[in-house]
Amino acid sequence: MNPKKLTYTIEHEWIKLEGDIATIGITCYAQEQLTDVVFVELLKIGKAVKQGEALAVLESVKAVSDVYSPVSGEVIEVNKTLIDKPELINQKPYSEGWIAKLKVKNLKELDNFMTAQEYQEFLEKGK
Repeated sequence: MNPKKLTYTIEHEWIKLEGDIATIGITCYAQEQLTDVVFVELLKIGKAVKQGEALAVLESVKAVSDVYSPVSGEVIEVNKTLIDKPELINQKPYSEGWIAKLKVKNLKELDNFMTAQEYQEFLEKGK
């Protein structure tokens, strides 16, 4: 089940907002679709990203996929542990498998994201 304290995008990213800092990762559904993640390419700290731009690249045994930034902002932290342990995205997508933290430029960009319940319904409609 998807944690209730997070919000979700239709691209299967999750966001945890604390003040104007957004922690971002991919959902359990997304990591299941990718299968085993074997490599993660992260952005540099200080990089400005716009909503919808690539935030990271994940390589799995199945495909290479971009993770898109759900919000505009500045990268203030990346999960460097993923460089040596990319499997954390599969094992713990909502905790140790987070990807990046952004200082959000425009909090209104968060208004249209889904709750855990809405995201679950979205997944069920797509199946």
